[in-house]
Amino acid sequence: MATSYLTPGIYVEEVSTGAKPLEAVGTSTVGFVGRAPNPGVRQHEAVLIRNWSEFLKVFAQGKDVKSTPLALAVYGFFQNGGTRCFVVNIGDGQRLAGGVQRREGLDVLREVDEVAIVAAPGFTGPDDYDALLTHAEQMQDRVAVLDAPEDATVEQLCEVATVSLPSAGGEGAPGPRRSKGVRARASKYGAYYYPWISMYDPFEREKKLVNVPPSGHIAGIYARVDGLRGVHKAPANEIVRAADGLPVQVTREDQGVLNQCGVNCIRIFREGIKVWGARTLSDDPEWRYLNVRRLFNMVEETIGQGTRWVVFEPNDMSTRRSVERDVGAFLKRLWRDGALVGRTEREAYFVKCDDETNPPEVVDAGQLVAVIGIAPVKPAEFIIFRIGQYAGGAERAEEAGRG
Repeated sequence: MATSYLTPGIYVEEVSTGAKPLEAVGTSTVGFVGRAPNPGVRQHEAVLIRNWSEFLKVFAQGKDVKSTPLALAVYGFFQNGGTRCFVVNIGDGQRLAGGVQRREGLDVLREVDEVAIVAAPGFTGPDDYDALLTHAEQMQDRVAVLDAPEDATVEQLCEVATVSLPSAGGEGAPGPRRSKGVRARASKYGAYYYPWISMYDPFEREKKLVNVPPSGHIAGIYARVDGLRGVHKAPANEIVRAADGLPVQVTREDQGVLNQCGVNCIRIFREGIKVWGARTLSDDPEWRYLNVRRLFNMVEETIGQGTRWVVFEPNDMSTRRSVERDVGAFLKRLWRDGALVGRTEREAYFVKCDDETNPPEVVDAGQLVAVIGIAPVKPAEFIIFRIGQYAGGAERAEEAGRG
């Protein structure tokens, strides 16, 4: 409604500048799926948990409750810097997903947009891996953290496991050839970790070391690095807190093999136990590094949410310039924060939304197309120092003698 200016004086009015800053979405909220210490509590619900005490209050009440892989993973998550997670208790169920009448298990997390990481601690079968990876691939806004089997060998970790499939020939027909491997299938939305971690069980009054799947600790490290450095920083070369040993010692030679297979190793160094790998399970070199995948997830989700106002706006130059301006400002902040590589803005990113990307046939179809390119920072995975003997000191001594 227009203001009526009747009395002489000064009028202050708020006007829209048109700029709509894009705020980066969260990247460190985890969705955990598994069996709670009290399996009958809050089954197949996505329960927000903000600290270890809250988890105990919700999922560990009752007599003689014992730790489970899920509980120990949540403990490791908070010990390593995690702050928010959603826990889905599947009770005594053996499947991660597959409800007919309602969403169950992993499928419950489809309703939680905040989740950026998913894990099912201790579920190490090929069908479990496939369920987690399929979930992440379909959602396209999260990555799956997978645990290698506790007793896996180096040879098994480099061969993809066979997913159970119904026999095409009916009952009695030979099934698919079974693989001796245990590795998860290729995917740019998943990361695979080995070995398990030894830690003291918080549910035991007397100190007792137990081996636990690493996904909870790893997810906590993701959150810690995101908060300290940003999602563009590879979550590796980081100390694993609440880890008191490893049941398997991975050698340099072992990792030389496993790294090429997309297996991220956890190793013991003088400084402590560290994550020593940051690769996805992808065979595509463009998506080899985990931080690149997670950065793109964040950028895509942020742009999708931050430009929702464009829907049903006129497809004209004003709207297109607004898209270029808002998205460009967001990417410029990322570049300044070190998430994009390039000496100049032009080298780091571009945003194009004009007549060329929106010809008449595109406009007539009700579409507005913007083309965006970013140059992500990739980790220095192999540090190489070329060192040779230098005779410069001897030459200087000879020159001094002659003088």
